[in-house]
Order: sequence, then C-alpha cells, then structure tokens
Amino acid sequence: MTGPRILIAGVGNVFLGDDGFGVAVADRLACEPPEGARVADFGIRGMHLAYELMDGYDLLILVDAVARGEEPGTVSVIEPDLAAIEPAAGVDSHGMNPDAVLACCKGFNVPLGRVLVVGCEPADCSCRWGLTERVAESVGSAERTVRNLVADAIDAGARTTS
Repeated sequence: MTGPRILIAGVGNVFLGDDGFGVAVADRLACEPPEGARVADFGIRGMHLAYELMDGYDLLILVDAVARGEEPGTVSVIEPDLAAIEPAAGVDSHGMNPDAVLACCKGFNVPLGRVLVVGCEPADCSCRWGLTERVAESVGSAERTVRNLVADAIDAGARTTS
C-alpha cells in the first residue's frame, strides 16, 4: 500500500529579501524531509516546477511569501480555488510565479490534485540578501505547519484505503 504523492515546493527569490521565505523553509525541511513527501527548492524556476507537476501529485504544498495585509511574519494556509484559475495559452518562462505555474498546468492539462499554499506575510521584498528578523522567526512555524499538513494528508489517505 502506498500513500498519497506529496510535493513540497519552496518558491521565491533569495535576492529579494523576504521573497526567499519559501526557499528557506524548503532548505530546512530538506534536512529531515517529512516521510512520504518530496521536498524541493524551486526558487524562481517556475518552469521546472510545472515540469515536475507533470509527474502527478495528490498534494502540492507551495511555500512562499504571500502579501495579505497581515503583520509581517504571519503564517497562513491558503487553498486556492483551482476551478477559478484560467488556463494559460502560452508560457512566459521569465514570469513563472506560482499562479502562472498553476495556469500553465491547467493550460497543458497537467493533472493537479489538491494545492495548499503555506504563506508568510513579508516585511521587505526589496533587493537585499536575507530574511528580515520577523520573517526568519516564522520559518520554524511554517516548517511545523507543512509537517502537520503532510501528516494529515497521509492519515487521510490511509483512512480512505482501509
């Protein structure tokens, strides 16, 4: 018996301060990956993420900086409405942010399972190296959140197969 196929994808640009949040979380998770999940740092390589999704995953957990008007460092889980995403007719490999990746996948009929975004409210995404203090302090919280989401998905998968 195998469990659900789970991909944890850290995304963002480490040269834009807090935009590198997803990369920092992926790096931390990669040291001791959650059992049953693949962890990858996709950084700004959205096209590579789109190609990876062609392998078919039951759950994609994107980890990224997400501006929602909250206090910097606030971690939240968002489930995008995949039905509302318009399929992309073409591909701009230089502008492949997570929204564009999902639109590209829909446009090319790549099967998308459930998608969750573990986002962190950034404080500073200007051209600089490193996370701000408040966002850096949230990396551990995001790591725990991702681990819990993976454990819940594996538990749910085990309940449906028994």
